Amino acid sequence: MWGYTFAAANIDERNVLQDMNQGLSELLIGDKSYIRPSLKEELAKQRLDLQTPLRKNRPNLHPKAAVTQLMKTRRLIETVIGQLAERFHIEKIRARDTWHLANRFIRKLLAHIVGIVLNKRLGNQPLHFEVLVEI
Repeated sequence: MWGYTFAAANIDERNVLQDMNQGLSELLIGDKSYIRPSLKEELAKQRLDLQTPLRKNRPNLHPKAAVTQLMKTRRLIETVIGQLAERFHIEKIRARDTWHLANRFIRKLLAHIVGIVLNKRLGNQPLHFEVLVEI
């Protein structure tokens, strides 16, 4: 399931998570800002397993293979977020109303997805957009 929500910059993203988790199941991946025992327990009641990077002073009880896979997935997510921020300026969408905001946001996501599809069809690495604009 795909979804997004918009919130003011001064709102804690952990509070917005409750609006977004409807219809989700199994695994959620969050960054260190989502470390809150009460949040993890609340999500567990909804059958959602919230995985976050551990703080350095916490023991890691997960199997090494699972931690490696989680780190690879987080790296991919961070790469995509970085591309959306740097190439598509997704953090600065100027709109006067919600409809235009959502429309511009979706167009930027679609442009990113089209770049991935083009790269895959051309046999390139999916996230290497530089090769698409070489002359």
